[in-house]
Amino acid sequence: MSHRSAHNRTMRFLHTADWQIGMAAAHAGEAASRIRQARVDSARRVLEAAREHSVEFIILAGDTFEHNGLSRAAVAEIVRLLAAAHCPIFLIPGNHDPLQPGSVWDHPAWAAATNVNILREPRPITLAGGMLFPCPIMRKRSDHDPTAWIPNETGGGIRVGIAHGNTGDLISEGGYPIAFDAATRAGLDYLALGHWHSTTLFTSLGAVHMAYSGTHETTRFGELDSGNALLVDIPKPGSAPVVTKLRTGTLVWEQISETITEQGKLADISRSLNAIPDASNRLVEVNISGLLFERECEELDRIRHASARFLYARIQDVGLRPAPDDDDWIRILPAGVIREAAERLRGLASTAGEQGAVATQALRELYAIHSEVRP
Repeated sequence: MSHRSAHNRTMRFLHTADWQIGMAAAHAGEAASRIRQARVDSARRVLEAAREHSVEFIILAGDTFEHNGLSRAAVAEIVRLLAAAHCPIFLIPGNHDPLQPGSVWDHPAWAAATNVNILREPRPITLAGGMLFPCPIMRKRSDHDPTAWIPNETGGGIRVGIAHGNTGDLISEGGYPIAFDAATRAGLDYLALGHWHSTTLFTSLGAVHMAYSGTHETTRFGELDSGNALLVDIPKPGSAPVVTKLRTGTLVWEQISETITEQGKLADISRSLNAIPDASNRLVEVNISGLLFERECEELDRIRHASARFLYARIQDVGLRPAPDDDDWIRILPAGVIREAAERLRGLASTAGEQGAVATQALRELYAIHSEVRP
């Protein structure tokens, strides 16, 4: 598909980043292979969204791949996917896949993907209606602002930058600090950023001239607003871009955190888990802390049973401690050594740190054993 006429100054494109194809996803256990495949499937959704919204081109702002050691077959699969897009694609290497000898960007399959433009140098690219200013990454870490080279000049139509790094002065996790005023300093109408996995729009004087699209498919628990791409419309040079968030992710990573202070809360958690829809596409992390009442020990088993239907579930309950005023912990046990052991464990369980967690687990196992053998 050709670019719009230069007489029509409006520019429409799709901004995406951080596909990180090939990530191990070892933190998700047996669900890892499904997560890896979801990243490829969602990449196709990005291209479908681009076609659906008739964009002129796609920007891929770094970290297309998880690392430069991917197999040739894995790289070739993504090259074929990108080559099938209806429009040109402009991409830069990121800190996960920097432009280095022997990198994924040297794969011979790229030669056949004539619509894919790997921007290997920090130099302007002329488009119908404007210019692109790419900031490719050459190594994994740097304390240099990759956008610093972009000249603040007038003319040339709509000005769009493509960069990868941390906004502000941060140099962790790949570094490349990008100034908060990078877009206005360089006279850009829009600066398409990669590296942050959550969609983040920076507003200046009532307009968004700089944004992270976030990763197209959520990577882990705690990403606040990931699984998106950004549709960007720029009516003319100097005008406020219209930025629309498009959902591209398929997996839902959900966290449930509860501090137990009274009986009945554990049952509420298991009911909530049973009520969650679309279990096959959902990963759940349940964090429970606070007081554990003896009569509710079986609720923890119900929570685990309710979690088993999800693609992946992680139950964190090491923060639970036996309720100090709950005499049922002692009352139901036979007098003698077993009860004395339980009393001692309950006392230790009230302490903080690893000792308290170990004592709590030992007390729960003592009750489990007693429940199995009692008549």
